Amino acid sequence: MRVPNLMGGPGPRGTGRARKGAAAGLCAVALAAGATAGAGPAAAQPKAAPAAAADCSAAYRIEQKLSTGTTWRMCWRFEAKSGLVLEKISYQPPGETKPIRVLNSAKIAQIHVPYDDGKNEYNDITDYNFGSGLVGMAPAECPGGTIRTVKVPDSFSDNPNVKGLCTTTRTRGHAYRMQADTGNKVFQAQGKDLLIYTVNKVGWYEYITEWRFSDDGAINMNVGATGSLSPFDYDAGDGRGWPIGKGAKSYATSHSHNVFWRLDFGLDGSSNTKVEQYDSVVSPPAGGQQGPTARTTRTPVTKELAGDAQNMRWWRVVSATGKNKDGHARSYELVPGATSKYSGRKFTQHDVYFTQYNQCEQYASNNVRDCGSPLHGTSVDKWVNGQTLTHPVTWVNVGFHHIARDEDQQPMPVHWQGFSLVPRDVTAMNPLTPSALAGQNGQTINGS
Repeated sequence: MRVPNLMGGPGPRGTGRARKGAAAGLCAVALAAGATAGAGPAAAQPKAAPAAAADCSAAYRIEQKLSTGTTWRMCWRFEAKSGLVLEKISYQPPGETKPIRVLNSAKIAQIHVPYDDGKNEYNDITDYNFGSGLVGMAPAECPGGTIRTVKVPDSFSDNPNVKGLCTTTRTRGHAYRMQADTGNKVFQAQGKDLLIYTVNKVGWYEYITEWRFSDDGAINMNVGATGSLSPFDYDAGDGRGWPIGKGAKSYATSHSHNVFWRLDFGLDGSSNTKVEQYDSVVSPPAGGQQGPTARTTRTPVTKELAGDAQNMRWWRVVSATGKNKDGHARSYELVPGATSKYSGRKFTQHDVYFTQYNQCEQYASNNVRDCGSPLHGTSVDKWVNGQTLTHPVTWVNVGFHHIARDEDQQPMPVHWQGFSLVPRDVTAMNPLTPSALAGQNGQTINGS
């Protein structure tokens, strides 16, 4: 539950602090950036790069060369609503002479929170100026990294300059492991990631928005909810909660978190990308076959689509201009995470949307932009109306149904929801391939 303050907006954790400017700037995107504040060893700090100088100034630039040789580059800005926006994201693995552009922009496009009893429903990004609730982090919250100062538009704090943007690196475990066919040689490497994250406070919840860029080219986008359960929702009489605390006096009302991301791909520097859907069907053995067969079919997505995840179904966004060294078109595959699809609203009833680019379409629900006509619609489901896709925008919806438990207090452990973008044919081989295996591409070990 969000507790209203005297100005009609939400107050952080019910303190009643006026959240100034919560309804301001509905059609404008507020930008902010700041100077870097050191919070870790210099080796972990993003490094300046002449190659990215044309994209944005140093204050807005993030660049990190990971210890495995991969470099990620991007620009950042900050909105009062979506918070952190990453732009001009490029990936340069070992062996590539120049960066490979992946995304024009990426951001959180809505956190829709409906309660099971039907009494409350929130759009945390647009109704509550999610970005304005950026909170500061201590150095211990950004281990080995750098905390940047963000000038927060319409900040809920008395000081709009918040040390709230962490960039750091982290080992994720095995990137690969392979034992050679002869001898005892083992090829293995520990993968490295660039992590970028912020913490935003909305009512009793604190959201950790995490972007994880891996040395193998994968991008993982996650939102973690933590903070507190709202004590205003401890209503034992509604029949839709879970008992919290001693006995059966306090029931926390169950609710959903439906998180949307908006992705504008710019593979190889072109927005003119293609979308493809793949479906595989398994059939029982026929004739003299020893086992079942599986057939995979490709369906070009040429018009706007509201898509549903199914068993053995996936999508990829394909470059219209770039190919890897094997001559295959570069692409990124969409890998949805675990989800609980919420059926209560039309815009939450699908897992992914592909819409034709429209600058006015920025938020998946309660789109506060003035799009010139009330018939345009204010949610992503209204924008799937048969347009041909020449510049597709991808919207990903991942839901979590939060039925509270005793362990959720106090404080509440982080519960995560998100998805991944995985490179498919971006490079000709595993970008982390050791030199001893560099010749094993599409052929057997003996070269035949």
